[in-house]
Amino acid sequence: MSAAFEDQGSDIRSDFLIEAREILDQLGEQMVTLEHAPDDRECLNAVFRGFHTIKGGAGFLDFKPMVTICHAVEDRFDAARSGRVPLDPVAFDGAQQALDLLVDMLDCVAADSEPAPVPELLLASLRAEGGASAAGASSAADSSALSGIDDDNLDDLDFDALLDSLHGAGALPGAASAAPAPAPAQPATPTPLPPSPPDPAAAPRKPAASADSADATVRIDVRRLDALVNLVGELVLARNRLKTIRPRLRDEHLDRAVTALDGATSRLQSAVMTARMQPVGRVFSRFPKLTRDIARQLQKSVELDVVGADTELDRNLVEALSDPLLHLVRNAIDHGIEPPSVRIKAGKPDQGRVRLSAQQEGDHVAIEVRDDGAGIDPDKIRDSALRKGLIDAEAAARLSTEECLQLIFLPGFSTRAEVSDLSGRGVGMDVVQSKIRELSGEVQIQSEPGRGTRFLIRVPLTLAILPTLLVEIDQDVYALPLVRVVEVLAHHPGEPMWVDTQRVLDLREEPVPLLGLRDWLGLQEAPLEDCTNVVLQSGEQRFCLAVDRVRGREEVVIKALPRTLRGLPGYAGASLIGDGRMALILDVDALYRTGIRSAARTL
Repeated sequence: MSAAFEDQGSDIRSDFLIEAREILDQLGEQMVTLEHAPDDRECLNAVFRGFHTIKGGAGFLDFKPMVTICHAVEDRFDAARSGRVPLDPVAFDGAQQALDLLVDMLDCVAADSEPAPVPELLLASLRAEGGASAAGASSAADSSALSGIDDDNLDDLDFDALLDSLHGAGALPGAASAAPAPAPAQPATPTPLPPSPPDPAAAPRKPAASADSADATVRIDVRRLDALVNLVGELVLARNRLKTIRPRLRDEHLDRAVTALDGATSRLQSAVMTARMQPVGRVFSRFPKLTRDIARQLQKSVELDVVGADTELDRNLVEALSDPLLHLVRNAIDHGIEPPSVRIKAGKPDQGRVRLSAQQEGDHVAIEVRDDGAGIDPDKIRDSALRKGLIDAEAAARLSTEECLQLIFLPGFSTRAEVSDLSGRGVGMDVVQSKIRELSGEVQIQSEPGRGTRFLIRVPLTLAILPTLLVEIDQDVYALPLVRVVEVLAHHPGEPMWVDTQRVLDLREEPVPLLGLRDWLGLQEAPLEDCTNVVLQSGEQRFCLAVDRVRGREEVVIKALPRTLRGLPGYAGASLIGDGRMALILDVDALYRTGIRSAARTL
């Protein structure tokens, strides 16, 4: 085999892994939809096409176990399409197990190891009368189809056209050898659909790419996009520097040039960030299947509503949100949704509902996980934290309802008496809050016993460049994430009061905790009348931060702290600002936690 063919085969293998994973994510969601509406022929055809496409790529790359399992699922669903054997719970369970098995097989392929053979019990559960056929026949047909492809044509061959040349454009299982393979250099001609009912699986998934469609998109290494983002970050720093020194130079020509550079930099920044954006649906698509599997395991009836799946986020954030959302959805089903009998006694429908939604709010995205289950009893949370020694009795007595709910985020907290494979170890919610904080976001919780629970996550659209409010202490500059800034007080708020061992300000007849940034830094505190006060939001709580001066708003490029400084509470990173100085980016949640609460404990 030539070196060129080996290189091309490696590229096709990589393309197959990417496409197969995307298809499997879609299939998990489509299978749940089909299980709720078995007569939905369009969904049935979509599921059929998904397995058929994976089988075609696996057949070309000679991944026989993957071909076997896909072929068995195709046979079962073809029997349902033809009306011979309707789909039943056994078929759906087998297809879901096949999806899990295919995911494991793809992991083996990615690790250059041989996928394990398909369990015979799984194959037997998928066989239906008149639907099962030997998977080996399909493999043989796939091998024969390769004879029409030579090394010279492989470079110009579209991957989808290659799959069609192996199995025929959307052909039924076992029929690939009956239809001649289309010439690789010619676009596939769509097969006319029967007038009733329409059958998308009888037409090509898409024709061989034309010149226009081939040039419309390009797959690019993520590391190249990251390099572009870093370069744009450096350009933003240079832009900020020029804007800072421009007033001192007072040159009309320089002023116009900096203004033009400012506009071009902003447009370039927006374009590069948009190129890194991906819909959160890439994460959301995994949860219908997860919900189904957990609900069946717990013998509960749960329906998942997904809203706003097309909301876009930086790709790094999309991937990082997977684990926190997994914990929240799993806990909503395990802890929140009651068994059907309990729900009926409480006057609720026997089927519980979990809502997963996303929407953009300015330069942030809000993601909500809501259930209509039993809710959270704050007194039960407080008692559990006391029994586990996570808080003392004096501190527990001072906790408000909102603060009691926040206890579920403590490491080691759990209300479960027994440990199961789903929960009870006291690590899930701690992971959620830690991960969200790493993403410069926040998580809020609201719950009403008997009515349900709502978790709200807010994260920035991107982690590369962060809008901040710059404040000063002496000659040092600190950056506060702008999304946490409620307002800057333009007036003197009056003398602080003491309420329950805590210093507070009366802000529009509402007591707001007061923290001096000087005091938090261990410096001599300045009189309040000489300070500027910034109102910040930490979870459900607002507090006032007293600083020397407010410099104004500035977009900063986030840089990680040196290893020796990482883990210090209250610091999220660092950045260079327009005048060339370094600014430390403050973690508002940790600032409140270590400042306000520790001050209250020392009094």
